[in-house]
Amino acid sequence: MLVFHTDAHQVAVWAFVCAAETERQGTDHLDLAGLPQRSSNSDSTNTLPTTAENRKKSKGIKKLFGKLRRSQSTTFNLDDNLPEGEFKRGGVRATAGPRLGWSRDLQRVNNEVDAPFARWSKDQVCGWLQEQGLGLYANLARVWISSGQTLLQASQQDLEKELGIKHPLHRKKLQLALQALGSEEDDNKGKLDYNWVTRWLDDIGLPQYKTQFDEGRVDGRMLHYMTVDDLLSLKVGSVLHHLSIKRAIQVLRLNNYDPNCLRRRPSDENNISPAEISQWTNHRVMEWLRSVDLAEYAPNLRGSGVHGGLMVLEPRFNVETMALLLNIPPNKTLLRRHLATHFSLLIGSEAQQLKQECLENPDYTLLTATTKVKPRKLSFGNFGNLRKKKQEENEEYVCPMDVEMPKGRSFQKGFELQIYEDDLDRLEQMEDSEGTVRQIGAFSEGIQNLTSMLKDDEFFKETSDSPNPSVTDEESNA
Repeated sequence: MLVFHTDAHQVAVWAFVCAAETERQGTDHLDLAGLPQRSSNSDSTNTLPTTAENRKKSKGIKKLFGKLRRSQSTTFNLDDNLPEGEFKRGGVRATAGPRLGWSRDLQRVNNEVDAPFARWSKDQVCGWLQEQGLGLYANLARVWISSGQTLLQASQQDLEKELGIKHPLHRKKLQLALQALGSEEDDNKGKLDYNWVTRWLDDIGLPQYKTQFDEGRVDGRMLHYMTVDDLLSLKVGSVLHHLSIKRAIQVLRLNNYDPNCLRRRPSDENNISPAEISQWTNHRVMEWLRSVDLAEYAPNLRGSGVHGGLMVLEPRFNVETMALLLNIPPNKTLLRRHLATHFSLLIGSEAQQLKQECLENPDYTLLTATTKVKPRKLSFGNFGNLRKKKQEENEEYVCPMDVEMPKGRSFQKGFELQIYEDDLDRLEQMEDSEGTVRQIGAFSEGIQNLTSMLKDDEFFKETSDSPNPSVTDEESNA
């Protein structure tokens, strides 16, 4: 039994050696990892693994590398029959392809931006809604909108039904933004988003309305077209606060909706003009009160809506209203007189004259913080014709488009600047060259020579010495 086992073992070893020798001869041509080839006369027993684990590992490695061949770039090509258009290391598409693809994507984006709004895709329109602060309607917009043309043709009912826009100010905001897209004018007021408007409420002294304005997504464009009904829907019911917002909007118009036109801190203000005072914020007015020894009453202006534009531009706002808002008791006559003196010096003679004329009006009533705006009553006498009227005829803007602008010279900076720019344009048309400079110098020299010649002229001397009184009088007059 032992002999039989030994013979069987020898037969198995002999078969394995033959198989290993055959495999070695079949793979001698491979130069794996730069190793030298084994010599043909080496002892075959040296290639035998010593354990079964080594035999499996050697066989697995040979099986793997038997399917590979070396490439010129020291990488292994698993498949030599790649299609011509596929990525291949060292090929043309290895470097140029990605750059060309990025260029194509960039050009595609530029073309989409330059395209008219009517041709904008669904994703572009939804992104635009996000920028306008109306992203809460983006999900419904993806279902209903096919392109920008869908929004351009939408009516008030469509916006409410298809997009679920129930808030009237949101519908107004969307329609004003769509109108601005079709306008070629510079829309500076459209650059003031609703976040800027909430900060603007702090500046004009009305921070208590920030939540309502934020929910209504009120931006600069909506301020320009703000109506009395819009303000009432935003819970602004005080007449004083309506006038405060009116004059604050007027200041923005006077400064072409410059987001940085308001003055929040004291600066070099020697000989300051009423136009500059109209740019004062509520905080700056309180700083002025401290500078005129009224620091005790300055904090009372917080939340009052008092700013420079209201003080200068509103005829109904006078020193009596100011004293009332500051809570200066009527019996402190010296303190009120002190306030009146500095108030008149601050706003200027023109604004003071307008306030005095308003005081002399028989219908004048003192402006207080408690006076409420009365909602306008619609007349139903011609109810059948109401729908035929234009919307603009039924709207009463908080700051009318034809509001009377101040006539003082300090408010004419825009016109003076325009005249100055026109003069610069004319000067730029002149040729600024050395020849022009030489011509001007020669012309000036000629004038000087002519003057000296006239002085030395004999005829001039004779006429000056002439006894004729008429000639003498004429020369003296000359």
